[in-house]
Amino acid sequence: MTVALMWEARAVAGRGEELLAWARAQDLAVSPLRRETFRAPQDRVLVITWWDAPYDADLPELPEPDGELVTRAVHRWRFEPVAEG
Repeated sequence: MTVALMWEARAVAGRGEELLAWARAQDLAVSPLRRETFRAPQDRVLVITWWDAPYDADLPELPEPDGELVTRAVHRWRFEPVAEG
């Protein structure tokens, strides 16, 4: 089964590039099947990792950035694929 972990944070105004660099520099204890990093307006950064694991597996996740870099706690969600149709 494939599971996707989503990590999303919002940087303090004007610090989006710093948050993006911070997120890209974070190593995970185990490498995922795939990892993608996105940015959006309002200094938001999104990281999605894909894993070959059960939905409830204990998987490594990106940590919380320094509180002075973000405006709120990181949002985290876990997703599983659904069949088309």
